[in-house]
Amino acid sequence: MELKDKNILVTGGAGFIPSHLVDLAVEKGGNVTALDNLKDGKIENLEVSKDKIHFKKIDVRDFDKVKRIIKEKEIEIVFHFAANANVPYSVEDPKYDFETNALGTCNVLKSCLDNDVEKIIYASSAAVYGEPEYTPIDEKHSLNPISPYGASKLAGEKLGFAYYYTYGIPFVSMRIFNTYGPRQPRYVMFDFLKKLRNNPHKLEVLGTGEQIRDYCYVSDTTKAFILAAENENAVGKSFNIAGGNPISIKELAELMIRILRLEGNTEIYYTGKSWEGDIVRLVANVNKIKSELRFRPKVELKDGILRLKEWFESSDTNKKIKNSTENIRLNGGKVI
Repeated sequence: MELKDKNILVTGGAGFIPSHLVDLAVEKGGNVTALDNLKDGKIENLEVSKDKIHFKKIDVRDFDKVKRIIKEKEIEIVFHFAANANVPYSVEDPKYDFETNALGTCNVLKSCLDNDVEKIIYASSAAVYGEPEYTPIDEKHSLNPISPYGASKLAGEKLGFAYYYTYGIPFVSMRIFNTYGPRQPRYVMFDFLKKLRNNPHKLEVLGTGEQIRDYCYVSDTTKAFILAAENENAVGKSFNIAGGNPISIKELAELMIRILRLEGNTEIYYTGKSWEGDIVRLVANVNKIKSELRFRPKVELKDGILRLKEWFESSDTNKKIKNSTENIRLNGGKVI
């Protein structure tokens, strides 16, 4: 399926990963609409493509508005990212997490069904696996989430497949492990850069540093979503997305200190305890997405960190666009 001239909706489109997907979908020639409630997403993330897309300030918990925008824009393909994507916040407010991630997904699915959408690509998470029984984790691994976030993302994924089997609406689930790059608002690498900017002599690391993560640069992650949209054989399946770069948090901290040329000047301090729901070891088996979708990550970890560093430094010094809906116009229309 070619994306050129397709009417595409990206939910949560002002967020970190989906805003990059918006840019890529525009490059592919798609007619893109992005919706976001701007709770976590930032309108400035859409700066690159703002004159080529439609934007609506909509919360996926509002079924009527979601259904209306899909109908008005005659949407054919949906990339569904809108969610609470913060594990600690899901622990703090599990009700909001479930309403957004599970019920919000239900609203998107029902709206797509009512309007004959051709395909839904769902942004799932490695959190659906819980603590691994074995590594690397493949898509056949049991699904036992240990956080409210993981449970709500799994609920959305299961519902999507139920819609596929019951109603025949094409659905694909993409289980994201750890993505990094420009525009990310939090997470380990961003937090390290922020802490080292504030105090280059001491870096506090949550936990023991033994946690393992498998990082994928944001341009590679978004490419995986495009491949899933274009490939008809992806329908009815789930795929892991990771970069094939498993590394411990301890090793990552040391690597970033070397990249920032702070060796010998920075003490690393481990708190010994991370947040509730934090999985110790997340390493992906990506054989399935490589063989079936021909996914090939292109950005090596060191190069990706350098790109993130350059973005962080430029975004930290440049004047940021005010994250407000007042007086913002995209395609000549107010954000509503």
